[in-house]
Amino acid sequence: MTPATLLAWHRRLIARKWDYSMRRRPGRPSTAGAVKALVLRLAKENPRWGCRRIQGELIRLGHPVGTTTVWEILTAAGIDPAPRRGGPTWHEFLTAQAEGLIACDFVHIDLVDLRRVYALVFLEHGTRRLHIAWVTAHPTGSWTVQQARNLAVELGVRADSLRFLLRDRDAKYTKSFDAVFAADDIEVVRTAPRAPRMNAHCERVIGTLRTEVLDHLLIWNESHARQLLDAYARHYNRHRPHQARGQLPPLAQKHPAPAVNLTAHRLLRTRVIGGVTNEYRYAT
Repeated sequence: MTPATLLAWHRRLIARKWDYSMRRRPGRPSTAGAVKALVLRLAKENPRWGCRRIQGELIRLGHPVGTTTVWEILTAAGIDPAPRRGGPTWHEFLTAQAEGLIACDFVHIDLVDLRRVYALVFLEHGTRRLHIAWVTAHPTGSWTVQQARNLAVELGVRADSLRFLLRDRDAKYTKSFDAVFAADDIEVVRTAPRAPRMNAHCERVIGTLRTEVLDHLLIWNESHARQLLDAYARHYNRHRPHQARGQLPPLAQKHPAPAVNLTAHRLLRTRVIGGVTNEYRYAT
C-alpha cells in the first residue's frame, strides 16, 4: 500500500461524512406532461396569446403555473413566447370572415314553353344555409327590394351575426335594396365587373341547383318552379351534407349517430322532388 492510496481512502471518508445529498429536500416538481401539452395547444390555437395570457387561461382551467414556466415550455418547443407569434393562416382568416358573410345572385329557369323566370338566391357562407326568394318573370328593382325585406324578417336576430352582403353590379340591386341591409348594419360589397369568381359560393350553389334539380325536370310555370325550389331548399338545408361543414347539413348542430349494423337495421329511403334525389335514414 502506498501513501497515495491511504490519502485517497481518507479523502473518500471525509467526503462521505459531509455528504448531505440523501437528506436534501427535493426541489420544485417538474411540470406535468399534460400541462405542457395544454400550453402548446393554447399557443397553437391562439397565435396572438403571449405567455401571460396563456398562464391566465391555465389558472382559469385549474392549473396554477407560473409565467416563467409557460415561457420555458414555449421556448423549449421553439415557439416565440411574445404576444404576436404570427398572423392567422388563410384557412383561419377565411373561416372567420365567412361567419359574417351572406351572398346573393339571380338564377334563371327556362320553363317548358321556353319562357324564362328568375329567382333570387341568398347563401350564408358560414353555415351554407340556402334561402330562395320568390319566383317572377319580371324581376324589377321594387321586387328585389321586397325579397330583401322578406329575408330580413326570416333571419330575425340572426342578422346580427352578419357583417357583409356580397352581390354583383346588376341594376336590379337598387339603393333601396342596399338600405334594407344597412338597417341591420350589414355592409354591401359589390364584386368587380365580369368577375363571377368573386361570388364563387353563390355561383356554386346555383350550379348545384341546376345539376341536381333544374336540369332533370320540365317546369311548367312559376308556381311549379316555386314548389320545386322550396322543396329542394328544405332538402339542402336539413339533409344534404357539405364538405365545408364536416359533412353536416347547414341546419345540423351535431354529427349524426355512429355507424350501425346494416344487417340489424333497415334503411329507409325518402324520395325528394319525385325521386330526383333521395334522403336516407335508419328505421327506429
